[in-house]
Amino acid sequence: MSESATDSLLGVLRDDGRTDPATDPFLAPETLLALYRDMRRIRSLDTALVALQQRGEIGFYSASFGQEAVAIGAAFALEPSDWVFPALREGALLLARGFPLASYLGQIFGTVDDLQKGRQMPCHVSSRAHNVASSSGVIGTQLPQAVGAAWAARKRGARTISVGFIGEGGTSTGDFHAAMNFAGVFRVPCVIICQNNQWALGTPSTRQTSSASFAIKARAYGMPGFRVDGNDVLAVYRAVSSARVRAVAGAGPTFLECVTTRTGVDSTSELVQAASVQAPHDGIRDPIARLRRHLSYLELVDDASDASLGRELDNAVAVAIEAAKHRPLPALSTLTEDVYAERPWHLVEQDRELGPSGEKARLSG
Repeated sequence: MSESATDSLLGVLRDDGRTDPATDPFLAPETLLALYRDMRRIRSLDTALVALQQRGEIGFYSASFGQEAVAIGAAFALEPSDWVFPALREGALLLARGFPLASYLGQIFGTVDDLQKGRQMPCHVSSRAHNVASSSGVIGTQLPQAVGAAWAARKRGARTISVGFIGEGGTSTGDFHAAMNFAGVFRVPCVIICQNNQWALGTPSTRQTSSASFAIKARAYGMPGFRVDGNDVLAVYRAVSSARVRAVAGAGPTFLECVTTRTGVDSTSELVQAASVQAPHDGIRDPIARLRRHLSYLELVDDASDASLGRELDNAVAVAIEAAKHRPLPALSTLTEDVYAERPWHLVEQDRELGPSGEKARLSG
């Protein structure tokens, strides 16, 4: 990836399970298996949580069906010290960084295990300890934050980068322009990843731009842009790894357009629009099936081991969800925390008035 490639699509995996030797990152077998495991886990988790929302047991969820390769491929390409500013479908990245599943589900259910104390809408998980910021319901605001964090890291002399995710619909926002322009002018160490799943809610990508691609937009901001097969986890890994090396070396930002497919509605709150719901992958383009064929070619998995992994992951998810259902809600006293360095008198007074009786009334009502 020595020059901008805004027309061709970077790929590694072939349909027969082999790889293109010119682009293969040649990862160790244990790394390939870890990639596969994390992709299978988020698919299992998404399936279970969408079913829960449809039964009314949780309020909101946004699955990453068909897009698992982007978040997981990026997660493995980055260092733990790198900061990530997600959009909406990057929860798998946080889990791949070691974030506890109990805390992840705590955020979805809004229990005491939620590090955000129930203050953020479900599916907006974050963790300071894992260098993953909270996503925002306001489209595009995470990109200026990612660029600013990268600029600060450079000024400190830190050898870390920031990664900002956005959907192709978000490229129509002013924040996208501001972030791209600042990153290009000041050559900050960041990678901006666009998940082009071809639909922003019910709006097709053809209504977002008349450009030949989204990657080509990078040229106007003075940075390289690449189109990547977003259904190919090894291609995503290679692209993000190369972009990270470039950023750490002081060569500036990179823009990656990961072309993928959203095989469901944007979120469980969206009314189903027939045009925007794409058919499930046919097994050829599905990102998990594609890596599975490669692992089979390398004789790292077979039908028996694959079925065993599926049962293990489904059981772990089911057990974790059942435990999360019975966890208590955050204490009402946390409502007045984390706002002031020194709590003013009126909040102290409210806490006193609330007291234990307020907690009991809340639990009983």
